[in-house]
Amino acid sequence: MKAFVRIDPGHQKVQMTEVPVPELQSDQMLIKVKAFGVGIHDRYFIPTDVDFPYPIGTEGAGIVTKLGEQVTDFNINDRVIFTTTLQPQGGSWAEYAAAKQTAVTRLPDDLSFQKGAAVPIAGGTALECMRALNLIKGDDLFIAGASGAIGTFVIQLAAAKGIHIAASASEKNHNYMQALGAEKTVDYHSPDWTNQVNKWSKGGVTAALAIQPGTGIDSIKVVKDGGKLITVSGDSDQVTPERNITIDQMGHHDDTKQKLVQLLRTISKGEMRVVIEKEYAFEEALEALRKTETRQARGKLIVHGLH
Repeated sequence: MKAFVRIDPGHQKVQMTEVPVPELQSDQMLIKVKAFGVGIHDRYFIPTDVDFPYPIGTEGAGIVTKLGEQVTDFNINDRVIFTTTLQPQGGSWAEYAAAKQTAVTRLPDDLSFQKGAAVPIAGGTALECMRALNLIKGDDLFIAGASGAIGTFVIQLAAAKGIHIAASASEKNHNYMQALGAEKTVDYHSPDWTNQVNKWSKGGVTAALAIQPGTGIDSIKVVKDGGKLITVSGDSDQVTPERNITIDQMGHHDDTKQKLVQLLRTISKGEMRVVIEKEYAFEEALEALRKTETRQARGKLIVHGLH
């Protein structure tokens, strides 16, 4: 099969080549990939002690074509979304991918594979962020780097709970974030954006969510005394605690898969948007990866499968 791979562990170059179709473990299924999402870390998320060439990728959508003997919850020809993070057989940037039963969710019939492929990582992370924030109706939330795939889901999830949202991104994305539910938008290039948020929130927000790496250091400036700051990129230890503000890293929980099912239903009903900036042909996947790595994408970039 064709796949986009890392050739060896020492070089980060990705190229398309022919590799064997992955062999299944007993708790896995083989999925014909119809579309896959492009992630900021796809080039780098490589397990230790794996064989090369190694197909990259962390998420996708497709059709189940083969089942391991321990798979009981899915059938051949099921439409599914899935994650493939750090698997020994490789990831989703291929014609076929193996995925554990626990990492697979059925895709509603009225959702396209392209929309489905945009949900597993960004949607799951957004749900984990909402859990960590633990906000209620009427609370204020600031989201740093809110125009990307995770932020577009968090804005909508928070707005649906009646949370007041301020969000930062470049100015070209302000109207777009407002359309999703943000009440206040600021340009992180502006030297006084923290003052703008503090004025809007009358002295500080209940909580801040730092999605992009390094944004927690400034985001804590807009949190009120005794509030909370949640980071997504694992850099919470870079932020110096102050004013009795709680600083935590977003975590992962087993019940997020069930919440992902509910999120897909919400999307299917048209009650939440999946924001896809651009769809690419399979052969254009490296262009999509380079675009995502600039951290300038609006929503998600999606690549069509070969089938």
